[in-house]
Amino acid sequence: MDQANPFETPKTFSLHRAEYLVAFAVTTGLLIAHLGEIRWLPAVALFLYIDLIGYIPGAIAFKRSGGKPISKVYYVLYNVMHSLITQAAVAALWCWLIGPEWALLVLPFHLFGDRGLFGNFMKSFALPFEPVRQSGYLRLLDDLGIAHPKPAGHAQDPEPVGHIVKLPQPAARPREEALR
Repeated sequence: MDQANPFETPKTFSLHRAEYLVAFAVTTGLLIAHLGEIRWLPAVALFLYIDLIGYIPGAIAFKRSGGKPISKVYYVLYNVMHSLITQAAVAALWCWLIGPEWALLVLPFHLFGDRGLFGNFMKSFALPFEPVRQSGYLRLLDDLGIAHPKPAGHAQDPEPVGHIVKLPQPAARPREEALR
């Protein structure tokens, strides 16, 4: 779910990230091999637009909220912009309208780097926008007998809140309690 709460064991999360690191290494190698053939202005724009639309607005909203839930719109923007499907469609459209070019390699380079280097995967509505350790994940590790990984995220984590609002349970009626 995020690097603080992958809801995988730390080993499987590391293996998951390693797959993206291999893809990141391949795209890095291709970028280096074709350094002179890359139009850098479009490459930089393609690299940055993903986070300008998909991450920075949500990060600002999260910071301003003091750790309280933010609009789900930010999660949707992040997930759409950080989707391999979306970026493949962008690359296909670019190839159709402008033509294929090596600058398009920055799209998978960005996504593979986010996932492999930083452990950033799709964002769940149930978790804060930024990684905050969740007690449920830590209990899962305890139940599995696995040591907690080092904390990831912020120096001072806000309260672990997501977008699941727990409604107070109505008090049981005396007759219902007798039936239990």
